[in-house]
Amino acid sequence: MKEPVRIIGSYLSPYVRKVLVFLELKGIAYEIDPIVPFFGDDRFSALSPIRRIPVLIDDRVTLADSSVICQYLEERYPQPHLYPADIAERARARWLEEFADTRMGEVFIWRLFNQLAIAPAVWGEKTDASVVEKTQSEEIPQVLDYLESQAPAHGFLFGALSIADIAVASLMRNAALARFRIDAARWPKVASLVDLTLGLDAFAKLAVFEKRLMRTPPAEHRAVLAEMGAPLSADTFATRTPRRGMMKI
Repeated sequence: MKEPVRIIGSYLSPYVRKVLVFLELKGIAYEIDPIVPFFGDDRFSALSPIRRIPVLIDDRVTLADSSVICQYLEERYPQPHLYPADIAERARARWLEEFADTRMGEVFIWRLFNQLAIAPAVWGEKTDASVVEKTQSEEIPQVLDYLESQAPAHGFLFGALSIADIAVASLMRNAALARFRIDAARWPKVASLVDLTLGLDAFAKLAVFEKRLMRTPPAEHRAVLAEMGAPLSADTFATRTPRRGMMKI
């Protein structure tokens, strides 16, 4: 029997969440080293040279990008399919995943979640209210307007659940953790899509850990998760002193 897949990265990362949901949906056993990337040691840098999460390690490969990881998992463990079968729809799903990872990541993680959660907890920095206000009044509406133009009136983006739904919902989960709520009157299709996707058991299972970690200093995450019965790895790449990564996103 193969060893469980190992994932390095925090439950609070939307990119880690995307991969963990993928693993849950495909029924693949995994263990997690739940580090915030700023606290990764030199061994972590060797695995993820731009110091980003998640990292996947299994019996064949080590990968350090969530989109590459999900594509690998889809090809190695094809059931259930989480990419559309039609070539055009599959390309569109990958594009929406990219839009989530990059544009939504920039807006919801680095301009909102970073200001309200990461910067105060990791670096002891004060929230820049002007950045948060501009993000909420200008940038978030632009993102949601585009998603509203792409989303169906009901159900998932391509009929069946796909990587696109998972990626979008993973980013919106962080927005919710930063106390942002979608205006369902203004963006009804996006609100319906996100509610449907986050309502899946795979997301709900992870939300239990996320809620607790939001109230826990990063240095104590592993101990708290051990108490909660999370599938922790035997050892960790964590240090107690944070360092910044090479790239903003």
